[in-house]
Amino acid sequence: MNPTPPRLLGPLWELVLARLREFFREPTAIFWTYGFPTVLALALGIAFSGGTDPKAIPIAVLDGPRQAARVGTLRQDPGLSVVSLCEDEARRRFEGARIVLAVSGDDEARYLFDPTHPEADATRRRVDDLLQRAAGRQDAIVTRSDLVQAPGSRYIDFLVPGLIGMNIMSSSMWGIGYALVEARKRKLLKRLAATPMKRSHFLGSFLIARMVFLATEVAAILAFAVPVFDVRFQGSILAAALLCVAGAMAFAGLGLLASSRTTSTETVSGLMNLIMLPMFVLSGVFFSASHFPDWMQAFIRPLPLTMLNDGLRAVINEGAGVGDVALPIVALAGGALVTLAVGLRWFKWT
Repeated sequence: MNPTPPRLLGPLWELVLARLREFFREPTAIFWTYGFPTVLALALGIAFSGGTDPKAIPIAVLDGPRQAARVGTLRQDPGLSVVSLCEDEARRRFEGARIVLAVSGDDEARYLFDPTHPEADATRRRVDDLLQRAAGRQDAIVTRSDLVQAPGSRYIDFLVPGLIGMNIMSSSMWGIGYALVEARKRKLLKRLAATPMKRSHFLGSFLIARMVFLATEVAAILAFAVPVFDVRFQGSILAAALLCVAGAMAFAGLGLLASSRTTSTETVSGLMNLIMLPMFVLSGVFFSASHFPDWMQAFIRPLPLTMLNDGLRAVINEGAGVGDVALPIVALAGGALVTLAVGLRWFKWT
């Protein structure tokens, strides 16, 4: 027997249940909310996990009197995959990055490489160091390497907070914006507005349901990443929760704003993509936003997804607490208040 909700919360409770039923009756919505981020984390985690035996860097030694000697020297480094080629074939293999660097087989060591390749400069220095040592170069000081694997330093550690932020943005905006426009398009809003239902209950049910989905979708990603990839949660659970709630409300406000007067699902889809796509690219979901030029940082840092992703990474990977991420929490909460207030003021029920 279902418990009877309090009289004051009865209509709101029923509307929240309606939102939950609508969601769980849509297999595609369940997949995009829970399945897609998990599959993405699995695929990218495997691809960039590195492991204990990272993939060898492909290089070539060109024809010449010293080709055989240089091949033998360079093959002593297990991190290099060395082949013997003529120069024409080596130049063809630069297309598609089938080799990163080529070194001549002549008395003078001549290096061929594409300076735009991310590994080219480091590979050139690595190869040159091996050849110089083989030629008798003596180091001025004795050095040694102590390998350190710190928690939060792997790509999967960087990726998981970004996926959480991306999922919060997507589900919040689509769950609010698209659903409201679909209801308006089907004349449901107009009919509901004519009933004794409080309009605040109707819109509030979307926000309450969003908080329920928020908890489960964040938990689903972490429940997968922690045991499968050994992602360690370093910081405050409260700080992460406040960030997620503030971020979800900020994006829900943007979704409400986009849908406040829109009557076509195609139009609201375009508006939300216009809002989300720049943040997908700029806000550090799959790679750090610091890769963009300095002049762009003034535009990237205030983006809601950038603040959410940076805050989540600080908490999960660096052990940050509530005080450390207070600024993004306050900024996201402030943005939520503004967008929700404007969206409610402009909201059209017909």
